Amino acid sequence: MRPIVLAATSSLLVLASACGANGQTGQAAAPGAPVETRPANGATQTPAFAGQTRAPGVQTGVTLRHAVVASGLEHPWGMALLPDGDWLVTERPGRLRIISAAGQVGEPITGLPAVDARGQGGLLDVTLSPGFAGDRTIFWSYAEPRDGGNATSVARGVLSADGRSVGEVQVIFRALPIYDGDKHFGSTLAFDPAGHLFITLGERSDAPMRPQAQQLDSHMGKVVRINADGSVPQDNPFVGQAGALPEIWSLGHRNVQGIAVQPGTGAVWTIEHGTRGGDELNRPEAGKNYGWPIIAYGVEYRGAPINEGITARAGLEQPVYYWDPVIAPGGQTFYSGAMFPGWQGNLLIAGLGGKSLTRLVLEGDRVVGEERLLTGLGQRIRDVAVGPDGAVWVITDEDDGKLVRLAAE
Repeated sequence: MRPIVLAATSSLLVLASACGANGQTGQAAAPGAPVETRPANGATQTPAFAGQTRAPGVQTGVTLRHAVVASGLEHPWGMALLPDGDWLVTERPGRLRIISAAGQVGEPITGLPAVDARGQGGLLDVTLSPGFAGDRTIFWSYAEPRDGGNATSVARGVLSADGRSVGEVQVIFRALPIYDGDKHFGSTLAFDPAGHLFITLGERSDAPMRPQAQQLDSHMGKVVRINADGSVPQDNPFVGQAGALPEIWSLGHRNVQGIAVQPGTGAVWTIEHGTRGGDELNRPEAGKNYGWPIIAYGVEYRGAPINEGITARAGLEQPVYYWDPVIAPGGQTFYSGAMFPGWQGNLLIAGLGGKSLTRLVLEGDRVVGEERLLTGLGQRIRDVAVGPDGAVWVITDEDDGKLVRLAAE
């Protein structure tokens, strides 16, 4: 692997007619015009309600600068802010590192279990215990090798005082069934205000696995909710139901790789990958069914309709928002910080295929504005988080992955 180095490159992002808020050269979109101008793949499909897609474009009214703080990371996937301002960053091949805010990159942390780093699998998300200041416990998700294949698992452990190792490791959740594949593991992690751990899971992509997103005897294509010790909250919606896995919170998802808990409301928001079109922003509620693969926006990768080609059916939930064409979303976070007062409560979404950071303006549970940032970076943005001073940090999912800071001038 190449050496990991501190990078000193930066790029000025000027708000002017020739250079938009995202650093993209050319004439900025007219105020209010949607940022997406390409034709939809689902050309005959219509949204279920006004504003469900292609919200009016908005622009940030300050000058922005992004700086590459560290580079040489191998497909970084998840990030978590430590109390001292440093970052825990995962690399998909199975490494977890601490990177300082100044760009000093630590050696791989020891003590993590083996991962199945094939295709989209490997070491995935990382998050801190709500009581990290006292217990130094961290949680991570990963593609776990198992007899006959693999599946997503979640483990917890105690980070040593020097940040070099993890001890007292326990696997607290193992998704079922086992499958020998290399796609759609999910998986992101978030704690709600009551201390429940939400875990997002993919349906493993392949056609024979897709129907399991609708099956309650499978974790595939689900959002699950557990306690921090791995036990099941007794108010989960399917506890006690015959044939249902009690960890399930919501069903009918495709490949959820972003989750965020909304400040103030405690509501859980997720974002998932569509096919050619149909990336979805959802606010999953207990026991509800979000439709995949029965209903979906967009089309199959080969261009054919998805199943019956329908986008709505009674008893199946609509997404809050969808994209067609896709942005291929990664992680997401709600903005809360002093640096960008106009962004308070906005949702920031990492974009892989779109190689951009999407900012969504929300009013209640509706999207009323969209902006694309960091398009000049030209990298697959995997995850996003907010630093102590309100600056926005992202990691890029590349062979030479980067840790990048976006700040106001």
